Amino acid sequence: MISNFAALLDAARQRGPRRCVVACADDFSTIEALREARHEKIANAVLFGNQARIESIEATLKIPLDSFEIRPCATEEEAIKAAVRDVAQTGDFLMKGRVNTSTFLHGVLEESGGLRGSRILSHVALLELPSYHKMLFITDGGMNTELDLKRKIDVVSNAIALARSLGIERPKVALLSAIERVNIQISDTLDWAIITRMGEQGEFGEADVEGPLALDIAFSPASAQIKKVATRISGEVDVLVVPSISTGNILAKGLQYLGSAKICGIIVGARKPVVMLSRSDSPQTKLFSMALGNVAS
Repeated sequence: MISNFAALLDAARQRGPRRCVVACADDFSTIEALREARHEKIANAVLFGNQARIESIEATLKIPLDSFEIRPCATEEEAIKAAVRDVAQTGDFLMKGRVNTSTFLHGVLEESGGLRGSRILSHVALLELPSYHKMLFITDGGMNTELDLKRKIDVVSNAIALARSLGIERPKVALLSAIERVNIQISDTLDWAIITRMGEQGEFGEADVEGPLALDIAFSPASAQIKKVATRISGEVDVLVVPSISTGNILAKGLQYLGSAKICGIIVGARKPVVMLSRSDSPQTKLFSMALGNVAS
């Protein structure tokens, strides 16, 4: 089981460089991150985009021109379509370069590209916290704005699959809400109760799925005892599933900026992992995200 980011990087190095296919790669911060991933021997990149701009960036960064394979494309749409087809056929994971997120994801979801799977795409953040004894997954705080019951089931399934790829054989999943009981005025508690029942029936395979649970119950066995909440996962949670994108985004960023958490994230649910980096991401976050793409591929 991978217990921290140092172990994640080691696991990616041991697997060797994976084929990272980049859409719209003519971006300074993207190529800078790929240089580090190449140095760490976790990714060999294929760059789809404007060749002249890519080579100009490589020259500025003093990167030898033969470091990356470049596939010239005239437009963003051409670069996305070509990159999606390439990763679906021969690549290990896809990465977003300098392009609008909605445009990029539209290309990922195109049926003709061959990358779309049977489940919805969802974002999973992975955190290493100084105050917690294991890695923590948070989903979905970066992808889906509206989730019905079926989509929530997919979000849970996607996160469990990712956790297993990191060596967690029986993930412990907390379905978060404001309270620990079903309340018809809080719709997510109804959905979480159904998904909990599905977990008990083995719908998610080897996994402990419980909800609705308040955050204190998820992490404090003492709180569970005081509130008389029967739980097998309190204090040992691997995955937090949040009721809304705002909750997940605020929780993950709060832990990062106020709780000194190291963080990375990828999009799962497609046939291959998808790395979406932001210009504001630290070099460390970018490297960790590509290492996660390597290990999850």
